[in-house]
Amino acid sequence: RFNRTLLDEWAYLRPYQSNDERTAALADFLHAYNHHRCHTALDGKPPMSRVNNAAGQYT
Repeated sequence: RFNRTLLDEWAYLRPYQSNDERTAALADFLHAYNHHRCHTALDGKPPMSRVNNAAGQYT
């Protein structure tokens, strides 16, 4: 499912001028996907809500 989401919401979302431009857009997509996009499998929460001790957040 993630691969299909990549195609629909990042790779072919819009026409890019170059592969470098598409690659540069990947970081923003991944941040939105992991931190802000609601996932039905996670009860409407983003994946980061399920991560324990994310990098830089050790207590």
